[in-house]
Amino acid sequence: MSSRQAAAALTAREWGVLLVLCGAIFLEGIDVAMLNVALPSIRADLGLSTGSLQWVMSAYVLGYGGFMLVGGRAADLFGRRRMFVFWLSVFLLFSGLGGFATEGWTLIVARFVTGLAAAFMAPAGLSLITTSFEEGPQRNKALLLYSGTAAGGFSVGLVVGGLLTSVGWRWVFFAPVVLAALILLAALALVPGAPRPDRTGRSVDLAGGLTVTAAVILLVLGVERAGHTSLLWTLGTLGAGLVLLAAFIAMERRSASPLVRLGIFRSGALVRANLVGLLFAAGFFGFQFLVVLYLQELRDWSTLQTSFAMIVIGVDAILSPVLTPRLVNRFGNARVIFAGLLLASLSYALFLPLGADWTYLAMLPGLLTLGIAFSLAYGPLTIVATEGVQEEEQGLAGGLLYTSFQFGAAIGLSTVTAVNVSATASSSPAALLHGYRVALWVPLAAALLAALIGAFGLRGRPAVTVAASGAPADRTAGELPAAP
Repeated sequence: MSSRQAAAALTAREWGVLLVLCGAIFLEGIDVAMLNVALPSIRADLGLSTGSLQWVMSAYVLGYGGFMLVGGRAADLFGRRRMFVFWLSVFLLFSGLGGFATEGWTLIVARFVTGLAAAFMAPAGLSLITTSFEEGPQRNKALLLYSGTAAGGFSVGLVVGGLLTSVGWRWVFFAPVVLAALILLAALALVPGAPRPDRTGRSVDLAGGLTVTAAVILLVLGVERAGHTSLLWTLGTLGAGLVLLAAFIAMERRSASPLVRLGIFRSGALVRANLVGLLFAAGFFGFQFLVVLYLQELRDWSTLQTSFAMIVIGVDAILSPVLTPRLVNRFGNARVIFAGLLLASLSYALFLPLGADWTYLAMLPGLLTLGIAFSLAYGPLTIVATEGVQEEEQGLAGGLLYTSFQFGAAIGLSTVTAVNVSATASSSPAALLHGYRVALWVPLAAALLAALIGAFGLRGRPAVTVAASGAPADRTAGELPAAP
């Protein structure tokens, strides 16, 4: 066994902790994916309008994206295990309540609280990994397994959601309850407790938390609803969000104990990872949305057929823990991320000449390439976004990254929707196909811009680790170069 392999070896207890945390992120991915394929059945059974159905998804997005920064900081201040266990319990409860909904508004409320629970649970879980495993080969191995599990949850959820919906859409809500209960019991048994964090001189920035939560909710809402409301409403919502965001930044500059220490953004690697993550998520989710529309609206494929067609993207669940660690060890995070972004661009480009009667074999190269791209980009982005960050700010770093992913997904979905609607002149097959082709340029543009930003990370210079005090501390890390 090489010294690098020995350094990356995990004990039985560490494997137990990792399996619990991977189970939680798998739960989150499968929950979202199953709901996506169950929406038509939910609308038919509850008699929901298109607007109400949209809010079933939007409520989760708002809860998840709006409270992520607060959730990440709460993990640092109140204890990562404590936040993880408590909000996993909330997730379990409200996922089950969603299955009992008989009115649209009760389902929307349940999804909002479920998203809020995920916003606290996800960064707590990520920071448990980054603080439980030593930075370097061991943490990289854990994070790549974690990211592969997250992707696998989404891919498996597409198929399982189709199967459960064929039995009854309520099972899409009940099934995660069983999995969440098992994970909760395992977390109580395997995740070690820790002393309550010392919050001396670190008061809770309640005003900052309320301001940034309101700002992010308005920004996500404005972007996510852009294709469904008037331009004036969208601009007003985004404008209000930007005003609150500016107010939050001003408050944090003066706060003795800020919710988000602005000095953390002195790390060029962290900023770059978050920008690339935002754009990568925008392209990835926008592309998937368009392909699903193409298969179901134009090709009249069933939900289950569409799910099986898309599952090939889940190859990243296999490659992330098997291939990606070797590539990272040999070439470094920055180069592996850049390769993933180039492959994502290639995948979207392969779909530009989309035909009205494409066979699945014609689509397969693009879908498979996207799965490989995800395996190369997602895990290493998680490593870069959290490496070099002090332990007491790991929750914050995780919250920033997940906020970027969520906001990027909202941007991608709303942009491709707006472009697709404006480019589709009628409901004829030719018009629908033209709309898809035009909208496919959006994910391609997002991936190319992400690759351009990622290219600045290819320079192999020493990185700067920003200490909690705000003063930079030099360290050598050729794969995590300093800011351009």
